[in-house]
Amino acid sequence: MGAASIQQMADRVAGLMEERLKIGGQGLAAKVKKGGRMMPRKVRDAGQRLAQAAMMAQNPKLLMQVDEERVAEDYDTCLKHLSGINVWARRKGGLLNMATSILGSLLIVGGLLVAVLYWRGFL
Repeated sequence: MGAASIQQMADRVAGLMEERLKIGGQGLAAKVKKGGRMMPRKVRDAGQRLAQAAMMAQNPKLLMQVDEERVAEDYDTCLKHLSGINVWARRKGGLLNMATSILGSLLIVGGLLVAVLYWRGFL
């Protein structure tokens, strides 16, 4: 595995993060840092190690220190998680959460209004 293939792996993961999670930034390291809470710890750590390996791959002496098996495992972990993300399901879930929150708030306010009206003797 050469420096170019490690960089391609990092670019692929960064592209998937931008496409699926809508995380901006320059390079994989910045995207992992920005989207930290959007990913599980295992995937986030794998992304950080992959970004570190991509940085080390730019220097020929440091490239010799890169554990290629670990890089391949990290790439597979990130790819597996990011490929399984459904953008439409995330949007639908967010809209449902917002609607539920609004409906709950209206229900509580309505209940308090009825309680106050009853307490004051209007009901």
